[in-house]
Amino acid sequence: MLPGGNTGQIDHYALADHLHIGLYIYIDLPWFRHPFTLNSFRISTDEQIRELRALDMPRFRYDPERSEGAPGGVLPALPVGPAAPVAENVSASNSDPDPAVAGIDPHVRQLREYRQAVARTEKSFVKAVGVVRRLNENLLAQPRKTLDEMGGLVDQMVTVFLDRPEVTLQVMGENCGGDEVYHHSLNVSILCMMLVKGLKLTGEQAGMLGTGALLHDIGLIEFPGRVLLRKRPDDQAQSERELRARHIEYAVMSGKQLGLAPEVLFIIEQHHELADGTGYPRGLRLEQIAPLARVVSLANFYDNLCNPADFAQAMTPHEALSFIFARRKSQFDAQVLQHMIRSLGVYPPGSIVKLSNGAIAMVISVNPQKSLRPWVLLYDAAVPKEQAAMLNLEMMIDVSISKAIRPALLPAPVYAYLSPTKRITYFFDGGSPNAGGRK
Repeated sequence: MLPGGNTGQIDHYALADHLHIGLYIYIDLPWFRHPFTLNSFRISTDEQIRELRALDMPRFRYDPERSEGAPGGVLPALPVGPAAPVAENVSASNSDPDPAVAGIDPHVRQLREYRQAVARTEKSFVKAVGVVRRLNENLLAQPRKTLDEMGGLVDQMVTVFLDRPEVTLQVMGENCGGDEVYHHSLNVSILCMMLVKGLKLTGEQAGMLGTGALLHDIGLIEFPGRVLLRKRPDDQAQSERELRARHIEYAVMSGKQLGLAPEVLFIIEQHHELADGTGYPRGLRLEQIAPLARVVSLANFYDNLCNPADFAQAMTPHEALSFIFARRKSQFDAQVLQHMIRSLGVYPPGSIVKLSNGAIAMVISVNPQKSLRPWVLLYDAAVPKEQAAMLNLEMMIDVSISKAIRPALLPAPVYAYLSPTKRITYFFDGGSPNAGGRK
């Protein structure tokens, strides 16, 4: 039974040693702190039991009505209410400070915490790409189950971006490689989720937005003109644009077969429409485009500029954002574009920049609350690449970003050191690993 229901509702707990196949359990950890697709599911394999026990949680909440067989070692049922946290979830602020940690310089401590956040985010990103890949593969064969799991993935992202003000957007390295198709849909979803708070969307609206963003390109699965995907829309002949536009038709047909909500179908149908009427397939103008589709249209356009199929045509994140604002502003909802610039910052993650002190660096993460003072990875020939300094410009009051630099213009040693990725991919860190998500 989910928390937050009727006042007579109770929670049931089973000891970790008494987990068994058939038990429907809830993992009361953030989605990015465990290896499973969802935070709640029915145990079906011994391997799942081993992975659950490896989380070092002494007990797991479970739903007896959705379970098969009663577990041993059942703890007393408790009325719904503020639950006493298990030992793993006790806030560090409530415990005695570790003398070894208390004496560390604040800058060193912050750098160490940031490196931990990067490792946590990369692990979460790899997991999310795998989930999106599997969901796409199973979408037509197991539509209901797959859509339920996709909803769970979206709900976790919604929770982080709506409920956690300290959420940080980070650029992923090449070691987080994978299928670019899934990177694109996940990238568009993350960019859209980044905007939900500023646009004051409800949880339900944000869920529709996330689902539509993940599914916006399902029409390309069986698209016959894949060669056209290597061309930007601006470079296509009219006949080629008409052929490419058919992937919208395929997507809407698939979406209706899957029983998707109207709001999600609008996103799928309109994610290539532009506010000035120059988009496709119907040439709609701003007032005719569904509000959520306007968000996906911008995120999709931005990601396609940064990550075209032909890497030779790729723009840096800074160039892409500048290009949209300077030359394509009329094609997008002004409010959505304003919030994207505010959230990504003038120099989005992945940008190569020159600092006011002459140093060269790469922007590696941005906090939407402090987008003009991002984290950067600093080039220093005297420091091994593996030990490169990471600077939080919020704490460097005498240092700022002076301009962006195209990676191709970097000297070879600097390029090799900073290793700017060919494909720009984003993911998020929700802050404290002890933060729970919606159940």
